[in-house]
Amino acid sequence: MPKAAKSAFDPKLFLAKVGQGKAILKFAKNQVVFSQGDAADAVFYIQKGRIKVLVVSEQGKEAVVGIMEPGQFFGEGCLNGHPLRISTTVAMEQCLITSITKSAMLVVLRAEPKFSELFMGYLLSRNSRIEEDLIDQLFNSSEKRLARLLLLLANFGTDGATQPISAKVSQETLAEMIGTTRSRVSFFMNKFRKLGFISYNGKIEVHSSLLNAVLYDKPEIVRDD
Repeated sequence: MPKAAKSAFDPKLFLAKVGQGKAILKFAKNQVVFSQGDAADAVFYIQKGRIKVLVVSEQGKEAVVGIMEPGQFFGEGCLNGHPLRISTTVAMEQCLITSITKSAMLVVLRAEPKFSELFMGYLLSRNSRIEEDLIDQLFNSSEKRLARLLLLLANFGTDGATQPISAKVSQETLAEMIGTTRSRVSFFMNKFRKLGFISYNGKIEVHSSLLNAVLYDKPEIVRDD
């Protein structure tokens, strides 16, 4: 009698279920997932919510270096031999997160090509984003950096639709992420609102006019530094 065909491996289904070396965790708003200096022994995958990544210098200065969204991994540095966390991660809203131990992650990466493909795609996308962020910091004005960040936070495509930023992001956080002051961010946000690039309705909504201004480098967004 022929054996039943093995069911196809589904990476998203694998990440959504509890299993050996895996746990599904819930985090409340402002709850810490892991802290800088903690033992690095697991990789995390965001099912719902957003995670803020921040680092603290030896002098105690804190800076936000990224915001992670659903469908993204974080804490993957443990796979590269980092024994300790080099950043702190905090839930920006209620989050549902899959935790995978380092050993379980290595097993599934070796055994399941589809999962390896998903993870590699994430790593390549993350690397491209880091390169773009570096170029942005080196060559763009703080005004244009803020415009690009707002578009990224809103997951803005090219379909021209208005996109809300789902998580509440303070002006202090925006300032830290683009390397400027809160007062400058406040000035630019008011300017963007007057120009019709964004609107406030409980949350920030980003309009296609901001995307056009960035893509085509319109004179409304000019160097300020």
